[in-house]
Order: sequence, then C-alpha cells, then structure tokens
Amino acid sequence: MRVDAAFLVPGARAALALAATLLVAGGSAHAQSLQAKTRESGCTDTPRVVEGSMYKCTTASGASAYFNVPDGTAAAPARRPGGPVVGPPAQPQATPAGFPRVDANTQKGRDEMRRKVLQDELAAEEKLLLEARAAFSNGAPPALPEEQAQPQRYADRIARLRQSVQLHERNVDALRRELGLPR
Repeated sequence: MRVDAAFLVPGARAALALAATLLVAGGSAHAQSLQAKTRESGCTDTPRVVEGSMYKCTTASGASAYFNVPDGTAAAPARRPGGPVVGPPAQPQATPAGFPRVDANTQKGRDEMRRKVLQDELAAEEKLLLEARAAFSNGAPPALPEEQAQPQRYADRIARLRQSVQLHERNVDALRRELGLPR
C-alpha cells in the first residue's frame, strides 16, 4: 500500500515514516538486495546510508523513505553518474609508515603558542567590546549635530553600533569557547 506523504498532516508523516521503517525492517522474511529495496521503496534518487544498515532516499512525492538492508545482503554499492560510491561507510585507514610525526615537546610548544595567540585575541576583542558598548550607550547615544536634522541617519548609526556590539560579543564568546573558559 502506498500513501502519498504530501496529503498527511505533519505529525502523521513522522508516524508513517516510522511505521514504514519498522515494516520494512522487520516484515521481510527473506533478505533483499539494496537495489530491490530501492525499487520497492519507490526511490527517485540513490539511497544514502543513515546508520549501520539503515538507508534513506527520496520518493517521487518528495517524501523521505527509510529502509533496512541486513548486513551482507546489500549488492555492490550503487554509483551515481559522476558521483561517489554510495554504500556502507569506509573503514578508517591506518597511518602510513613514512608519515611525519611530531614529538610531544614540539606539540606542547605549538599548543602553548596557540593558546597565547587566542588569549591575546580575546583581550583585544574584550577591549573592542567595551569601546563598542560605550559608543552604543545602551541604545541611546547622543545625536551628532548632522543627525539632529535627519532622524534616519541617527537610527542608522544606532543600528550599526548595535551590530558592532553583537559582533564583538559573539567573537568574545567564540574565543572563550575555544579556550575552554566560562562565559
């Protein structure tokens, strides 16, 4: 039975996807190949591995279809024209024997240098944040003489100052996260 997911309410789509996953995963008495499952699910694109032996593809209606192909039963991985091989994820490769290594003291020195650079950047960014906050004056800086006759120029300057404060706040937060410091 096919149900077009476009005609379902949003909550029913998730339930339908879960039911289809459980039906396909547990309802098949015999193992099928990846290609057979792809055809059975009505996939219009090449299935992608979601996790383990679980695959995901898009159907003609635009809905996502999930299905399970038990280990060892998937045929050769499908290849999209001009695209990468789709199938189980590749196993990590061992480091080649001639690959250059860095000794612990050199790495420690590099880490210390990186930390110092990040701390210097943090100090500079905190200084810029203080200056930006002072210029912003909690959203009410005094109007400049040329802005008194043109209120839009004043509003534009306040918007730029607010953006500057937000930018420096984000930069300080990012540097603190990078250094592992509390916010």
